[in-house]
Amino acid sequence: MEDNEEKVVGRRTLLTNMSVATVAGIAAATGSGSAQAQQSSSGFQPARHSKDSWFNELQGQHRVFVDSSTVAGGGSAIRFANNIIVSHMEEYDGKASDYAMVVCFRHASTPYGFGNALWEKYGEFINRDPSVSAPSSNPMYASNSYSGSNTIPKLLDLGVHFAICQRASRRAAINISKGTGMSIDEAFALLVDGAVPNGHFVAAGVLAATRSQEYGYSLLYAE
Repeated sequence: MEDNEEKVVGRRTLLTNMSVATVAGIAAATGSGSAQAQQSSSGFQPARHSKDSWFNELQGQHRVFVDSSTVAGGGSAIRFANNIIVSHMEEYDGKASDYAMVVCFRHASTPYGFGNALWEKYGEFINRDPSVSAPSSNPMYASNSYSGSNTIPKLLDLGVHFAICQRASRRAAINISKGTGMSIDEAFALLVDGAVPNGHFVAAGVLAATRSQEYGYSLLYAE
């Protein structure tokens, strides 16, 4: 019994003589929540590619990548991005510039990444919304029953950037080529030139979604 009491007293004496910083350091190193320590010990460092460098060039204290792949999801992604930034401004006394915010348009939401001039000329070839028969403008460019007050121009005012799927854009170029007779490359060049401001063509939207996380972006999927 005396031996056990001596051991307890000894441990208490050791902790008393140790600094708070030292004890905290031990707790952090041994705690299960030390994700940074675990990552460092693994030795993993993601490779960097010049095509992804724009992720690191966006300024902000918070990084968010809002992904979308459907017609409805594209609209939701715009609303989510707006809600995140506006809520931060209203409830955290923050600024829009605190956010590096990227909205991704891929698969069926890709056409939202093209400006009104392209929709006016080629809307029938790029539109993926079966409920709209003859679109003449990007439905997310102006306030309407579909978009509400959450529009692409509003996001641009908040400093939001857009990732546009290149593979889906090539498919849109094929549709334009079939409908107009121009070459696929010519049609694709038109799409690139007519992209929304702050638009970045990425090799594939799904690839950009994964790469963004390697640059510290939180991933949110919009349905």
